[in-house]
Amino acid sequence: MADFARAWRTGKPERSARISFASPELLWKVLTAKRWELLKALCGAGPVSIREAARRVDRDVKGVHGDVTALLNAGVLDRAEGGGIVFPYEAVKVEFLLHAA
Repeated sequence: MADFARAWRTGKPERSARISFASPELLWKVLTAKRWELLKALCGAGPVSIREAARRVDRDVKGVHGDVTALLNAGVLDRAEGGGIVFPYEAVKVEFLLHAA
């Protein structure tokens, strides 16, 4: 409802970015538990270095660097101007459909 009210006031519809995965298996391969934890630590934080991201999730820099690379390649994270990484979304909604065999 808030999106509708904002669109009504400004005359512009709210647009949201979407990232799609070909299958639920690919989704879970990209968004592992540790990567999900990393995204939670980065949500709303603005640009941070990989070292700072590793500190926030209490993990080694090498492991976080690998996860950051995978999330950058999937389009979930962005490179920040001036270096570092940024999670550019305010929220994440994961949705998939399971069909009966």
